[in-house]
Amino acid sequence: MLDGRTAAWPQVEELAGQGRVAVLPFGAFEQHGPHMPLSTDTIMAEELARRLARAAGALLLPPVHYGETSGNSGFPGTISLGFDTVRRIALDICASLRGSGVPGLVIVNGDYGNQAPLKLAAREAGEQLGYPVLMIDYPGLAEIAAEVSETPSAGHGFYHADEVETSMVLAIEPTAVQMERAREEYPRFPPAYGSMPIPLRQISASGVFGDPRGATAEKGERILHALTERAWPIVRAFLDGLEGARQV
Repeated sequence: MLDGRTAAWPQVEELAGQGRVAVLPFGAFEQHGPHMPLSTDTIMAEELARRLARAAGALLLPPVHYGETSGNSGFPGTISLGFDTVRRIALDICASLRGSGVPGLVIVNGDYGNQAPLKLAAREAGEQLGYPVLMIDYPGLAEIAAEVSETPSAGHGFYHADEVETSMVLAIEPTAVQMERAREEYPRFPPAYGSMPIPLRQISASGVFGDPRGATAEKGERILHALTERAWPIVRAFLDGLEGARQV
């Protein structure tokens, strides 16, 4: 793995010449309850990206710290990018990597709001640039959470400032979590949730969806390990496809 934050350009040139891809963590800066940092989604995405980049011998790019998180805009500190801004950032990064000879990009997405713009950017990168992009979005998280968590999710496959996310950050950056401030909240989702934009501040007073109080670093490591195990075969297949295309 080559860490992009400390790499010099000849190292990138050499890695690209070996057919190695880049891995980009795409996070967000949004509220995660009173006990979790605003950078939670970036912290988690960067850790999974690091593990995948290490396995692939890839270039690990610095994370994008902001995302499309307008649903959390009612909470102070949340900073949201527009849909098209996220799409454009991803597409511009693809164009630069293509110009550097890096043969492909794996994006590790850390926030739900980024899903649609990143998927569109990946499609456009292929259509407009002929550049292959794979997006990893915590595959199998619901099944993993069901095995590891001792508390139920808040519903709708929603994991936000709960036992799952809190455990992951405790495993990665424990000093960023203030467990003494953790509290339980199971909001009621309105019938139209998922069918129309509904600010989360209207649903949850604390910004917590679930019960984070049982979170531990050990649980977080189990979740991260399982996510890596689920994601790696997908990345491996992507890399195999690129290698096959190079040999044609």
